[in-house]
Amino acid sequence: MTALTPQSDMPTPTTDKITQAAMETIYLCKFRVSMDGEWLCLRELDDISLTPDPEPNPEDPNYLMANERMNLMNMAKLSIKGLIESALNLGRTLDSDYAPLQQFFVVMEHCLKHGLKAKKTFLGQNKSFWGPLELVEKLVPEASEITASVKDLPGLKTPAGRGRAWLRLALMQKKLSEYMKALINRKDLLSEFYEPNALMMEEEGAIISGLLVGLNVIDANFCMKGEDLDSQVGVIDFSMYLKEGPIAKCSEGDGQITAILDQKNYVEELNRQLSATVNNLQAKVDALEKSNTKLTEELAVANNRIITMQEEMERMKEDTTYFSKNLFQGNKQDRTADGQMLSEVRKHLKEETQLRLDIEKELEVQIGMRQEMEMAMKMLDKDVCEKQDALAALRQQLDDLRALKHELSFKLQSSDLAVKQKTELNSRLEEKTNQMAATIKQLEQSEKNLVKQAKTLSSTASKLLHKQQ
Repeated sequence: MTALTPQSDMPTPTTDKITQAAMETIYLCKFRVSMDGEWLCLRELDDISLTPDPEPNPEDPNYLMANERMNLMNMAKLSIKGLIESALNLGRTLDSDYAPLQQFFVVMEHCLKHGLKAKKTFLGQNKSFWGPLELVEKLVPEASEITASVKDLPGLKTPAGRGRAWLRLALMQKKLSEYMKALINRKDLLSEFYEPNALMMEEEGAIISGLLVGLNVIDANFCMKGEDLDSQVGVIDFSMYLKEGPIAKCSEGDGQITAILDQKNYVEELNRQLSATVNNLQAKVDALEKSNTKLTEELAVANNRIITMQEEMERMKEDTTYFSKNLFQGNKQDRTADGQMLSEVRKHLKEETQLRLDIEKELEVQIGMRQEMEMAMKMLDKDVCEKQDALAALRQQLDDLRALKHELSFKLQSSDLAVKQKTELNSRLEEKTNQMAATIKQLEQSEKNLVKQAKTLSSTASKLLHKQQ
């Protein structure tokens, strides 16, 4: 931007000329790019003051922090605007592999990390934005659900990973703007985590929370169980925002084919997931059938054991009756011996009775488990039937989409053939036009020759008349 500096030996340009020079200097980009320390400075042209200001001190911490806040706010504007436009053009649910969405989370992470106070631990100093995000559940009770979900995720081991998971869940809930606004309004709580001139403590944070409202029109779906959020490196890709947009849009037919291919890929992925779910359910049904067979066998063994114990009890009752009769018929010594034997028999009978009760209780438990297994198998069968119906419907939709794709391909080929025929006809017409132009030139030349011959003849005739006279 050195071209804007007036020279001492030249007249001072007017404000209009300076503005025009500024617009010509930045070409098609609406941002001024310069390096300031470790930060890439992006400033909108509307924010650039064209009047001479006192030169700021680059080593001033307040100036550096203000410059960083402005950079992050402009990057957030670009990221949110690009994400909304690309998502609306795409017209389907976004996932974690979508590049503009990944860049948005990287920018938000930088915004939340700006001006964080370092906490001293046994391993050294640590800066994490998970601490401020945990405050949201105290300010907005609805946020307690996603906070609990983040804490229950088994793969997250670092505070940074929990913070990234929290941002994704909040975006899925379409309440990220509401949560950030509630957090920024409580600067008394944020002062524990941020420096006074951090982005979350200044007006740039409120502007970013207002920009996040536009993301409520986006539908996103993330599967964070297999995603490694702890070791992600947050690097902003400036090439996504500084390059020019496409010069021309695709034709209507190509756009329809692209949309159909996207739908086809989505349906195939959904079909694959449903097939995997059906296979898992089938494996569970097989396992339940094996368990049910095993329980049936154990129940039959328990019934046989109960019948055997009942027979033993009947035999012991007969023995007891026999010993009772002999007790009254024998002498006293025999009665004493029989009394001891009777006590032992009674003790044995009591033990067998207790064992029978225990077996009956175990049998009742096994019967209850068998009924529960039967109910679970019925529910699984019903679920499998529903999944199979949904799978059949999706396959029908896939066949319809394939038929539509073939029809559009045929129409596209027909249109290409018609264009080719028209091009050939146009070339023929041009050839005929050229031939007619050449013929016209020949006729004009013949006409000129005839005119010259007529003039020659007239002059000759006039000379003959003079001689005759």
